[in-house]
Amino acid sequence: MTQNMEIICVGNELLIGKTLNTNAQWMAKQATAMGIAVNRITVVADEVNEIATAIRETLKRKPHFALTTGGLGPTFDDKTLQGIAEALDRKLTVNTEALKMVKEKYETYAKEKGAETVELTQPRIKMATLPEKSKPVSNPIGTAPGVRTDMEQTVLIALPGVPSEMKAIFHETVAPLLRQASGTTAFYEKSIYVDNVMESSLALLVDKVMMDNPDVYVKSHPKGRENKPHMEIHLSTTAEDAGGAEEKLQKAATELSGALRGIGGKIVVCGD
Repeated sequence: MTQNMEIICVGNELLIGKTLNTNAQWMAKQATAMGIAVNRITVVADEVNEIATAIRETLKRKPHFALTTGGLGPTFDDKTLQGIAEALDRKLTVNTEALKMVKEKYETYAKEKGAETVELTQPRIKMATLPEKSKPVSNPIGTAPGVRTDMEQTVLIALPGVPSEMKAIFHETVAPLLRQASGTTAFYEKSIYVDNVMESSLALLVDKVMMDNPDVYVKSHPKGRENKPHMEIHLSTTAEDAGGAEEKLQKAATELSGALRGIGGKIVVCGD
């Protein structure tokens, strides 16, 4: 059975359009390439109740993995860990391992500036205050650790919102978990680009190709205008055998290309 995942992105800046949600796109692409099915991406405000509600709803669906991004820092609006604690009905407590991570980071920063002492202020301690039964996850390039909480059906991992920190923790800690869970399963894809075919004319062709090739998913992406159509048709499959996957994709692509030419389509590119 394909392993699945949900992503919860926290931040008012995402909801008001100030910040483009590149974290969700990047994580989804990484997980998909490893054969993990991303079933849902949710964006919520920096509000404890909103975060808690999103997490509860996610956990009810019992994904194998749930990742959050954002809200782990020292400021008043960093509320993800509060939301997780509320969703799980657990207390927030200072985690000694997390506190050690945070202190060591600030000691390193202090030495770089020639300072001798480090004060663990309340905002700094806040980054080490985790829900009970959760574990800190090392942040290779930032201060706030990630947080892992294991439940019976789901592994919940909270990641920072800073893209460089999120990616560093993902590569070091999350990716190995996903690869282990998916085994040899991987995602394979191919695109066909075609001119002179409207999406409405394409619909029945796609239905037939998917019926003839049940393991291949076909999705059209209009790139031009209705009166001057240019279309990307994306074919994908998830499989354990690269050779078998390529064969399935090629079969579907060949069938679709022939059908497109039959209705006057001009194939511009057909490749990976």
